[in-house]
Amino acid sequence: MIRVLIVDDHPVVHDGVAAVLNRTPDVRLVDAVETVEEALALLAGAKPPSRAKRAPASLAEASGGGGPDVVLLDIKLRGADGLAAIGTLVAARPALRVIMFSAYDVDEYVFGAIRAGARGYLLKGAAGAELVAAIRKVHAGESYLSPSLSAKLVDQMQARSHGSRLLTPRELMVLRLMAAGQSNREIAGSLAITERTVKFHVTAILNKIGADNRTQAVALAGRRGILPQDG
Repeated sequence: MIRVLIVDDHPVVHDGVAAVLNRTPDVRLVDAVETVEEALALLAGAKPPSRAKRAPASLAEASGGGGPDVVLLDIKLRGADGLAAIGTLVAARPALRVIMFSAYDVDEYVFGAIRAGARGYLLKGAAGAELVAAIRKVHAGESYLSPSLSAKLVDQMQARSHGSRLLTPRELMVLRLMAAGQSNREIAGSLAITERTVKFHVTAILNKIGADNRTQAVALAGRRGILPQDG
């Protein structure tokens, strides 16, 4: 039996997860709390504050009464940062496997969660079958990312690789000067080329990176790691 703890400050999320897991033969929601403090109390074997949204006792009994194997942890909690809590929870129970369970597919959250030690990142819009699959995979020692996140990461890696290959050395130089805030005229002076040639390079950069304007091109290039760095 895979025992699951959910840490989320929205009771309706507790109810939804319980409804899915409690009809799954090998998975049970054994506890549901709203704060990291309550979760740590449970991991330490203490009784959490009375406001904790605990699972029915029958569920804990059905799971063998042991502590959780997997925790579903929200990113944004009342008075706490879910990302910062990953290390704290794992330190309290080293065998615990953490799945971030969030409504946000922001890159910094996904990468931050993985760097902090999470074994999975699941979006709250996931179907019940995906929730169960994620829990099983992470419990088995594997990693899990929502399919949309996996596709996004692959796209970004490909864009980074393709973008750096497709831009010519001169276009990379122009991109660097664009990032420095130089106008087309200033870039022309810096590179000793005509302003018309600069416009040609800028248009090529926008097309290759897939940007609508200079500002967006610089931002996308920076996020994809294709913007040349000084030094």
